[in-house]
Amino acid sequence: MTDEGSPPQRGAELASQAGLRASHGDRDRVVELLRVAAGDGRLTAEELDERLEAALTARTSGELAALTTDLPAVPDSAPEPKDLARIDCRGSSVTRDGRWLVPLRMEVRVTGGSVTLDFTEAVILQPSLLIDADVSASRLTLVTKPGVVVDTEEVAAEGSYVKVRAHGGPEVPVILRIQVSGKVSGGHLTARPPGRTFWRWLRRHPQPHAPASL
Repeated sequence: MTDEGSPPQRGAELASQAGLRASHGDRDRVVELLRVAAGDGRLTAEELDERLEAALTARTSGELAALTTDLPAVPDSAPEPKDLARIDCRGSSVTRDGRWLVPLRMEVRVTGGSVTLDFTEAVILQPSLLIDADVSASRLTLVTKPGVVVDTEEVAAEGSYVKVRAHGGPEVPVILRIQVSGKVSGGHLTARPPGRTFWRWLRRHPQPHAPASL
């Protein structure tokens, strides 16, 4: 007779759990973990595509678990994204960069100043972000990375500069779609990849050797 809690019994329990039917919530959690892993560079574009398709069609918990066995788990205590984050910038400069947690929605008000939202290292736990912008004689800059797409079709511009510069190179899966709405009056709204540092520029543009003096 097997004692309670013995290895054979635990193995049977795990096998039973693996065979449980997956819920929509189970699939959504795995999809979020895969998106985070891709954003951190742990999965290639091809791997993310394959695993997302498998996650969305998985029938059991075991099939979902197999997709994340080689990825770090998201801690249970990880903070949930805010529903709404507000930035009110008047005559100053505000920057969000590093590993900041991207909310579901943002309201950005800029008057006579500048706001920069840098998504290159941001923690992205959902597929979309809505930004309601009101930019007056100011600058709003979104710094993107591969997989982050910006749409400014809903922005009303008056005597302003609105430009979205996409990443070059091969297509990658979209991990965050940013929808910007609102208005820009006498200011700038720009979405662009990170700028090259001097040393990166120098490596791309090596200087010719000076001729040896005779």
